[in-house]
Amino acid sequence: MATHKAVLVESAGAPLVLSDVETAPPPRDHVRISVAACGVCGTDHGIVNGGFPGLTWPLTPGHELSGTIAELGEDVDTFAVGDRVAVGWFGGNCNRCVPCRKGQFMQCERMQVPSWHYPGGYAESAVVPVTALARIPDGLSFTEAGPMGCAGVTTFNGLRRTTAKAGDLVAVLGIGGLGHLGVQWAAAMGFETVAIARGAEKADDARTLGAHHYIDSTASDVAAELQALGGASVVLATAANSAAIGQTVGGLGPEGELVVCGVSADPLPISPADLIMAGRRVTGHPSGTARDVEETMHFAVQTGVRAWIEERPLADAADAYAAMEAGRARYRMVLTTG
Repeated sequence: MATHKAVLVESAGAPLVLSDVETAPPPRDHVRISVAACGVCGTDHGIVNGGFPGLTWPLTPGHELSGTIAELGEDVDTFAVGDRVAVGWFGGNCNRCVPCRKGQFMQCERMQVPSWHYPGGYAESAVVPVTALARIPDGLSFTEAGPMGCAGVTTFNGLRRTTAKAGDLVAVLGIGGLGHLGVQWAAAMGFETVAIARGAEKADDARTLGAHHYIDSTASDVAAELQALGGASVVLATAANSAAIGQTVGGLGPEGELVVCGVSADPLPISPADLIMAGRRVTGHPSGTARDVEETMHFAVQTGVRAWIEERPLADAADAYAAMEAGRARYRMVLTTG
């Protein structure tokens, strides 16, 4: 029986342990990927700690994986062994439910997420549905492609689906695993880009990432600062902090849009009066489909946008995960199997 190395978590909150697991052949409409890299995402914390319904234990975390197709299941004819592919939070959809039939694939009633619905990418091998596969373009390495499947596509899609135009003022709240990519996308899309974070220590990074302005939310009124710059057409909220998100609403210009992709269970402190007179909107934004991931990666190749990553071998997965949890990652930990 063939085996491969994979990280297993035996129960909610249990340690991440590198183990030998059986290498299963892919079923119909699936492929087996020889994993080269997998990003470590903040959402992995929720998975590892049992924060999602229907988890089965033990589980293998990881939903930002990239690698090479090693084996095809029956009826897979659009991909070939040797193809370079990435799989993100969108790990497959049914194409049968009402949302899928309406083209709302991110709202698929049976959508699968690696690590939640099947073993994820903290492993040397992974079996995934063919609908989850995004082709990696030339010019992007496996370690660069991995984070694009979640952090990259979430922020890229979150910005490009707004009505903002080149030259508009666009702010990114939170300069972390998501936000440091959001700033780069915003600048690459031609927006006058504002980075917002706590403290002055990220100001230099923000400008290196492409921000034209930096607001220290601990030293000034965020809304007032945005209004002094003319009012934001869009605020992309990547920080998982409802209070901080709410403080940006007053900085939106007329018909401005707050796009929320930082997950928090706390209610947003927003008054209807903050929205109605100025015609402002609040939008929740999920990740993106496999095709969205492909378009994200192509735009990254065109513009030079890359996640700032720290590579760790798969054997150090527990340490990389701990660094992410403790906020020591700058800005994305990526596990490698090579």
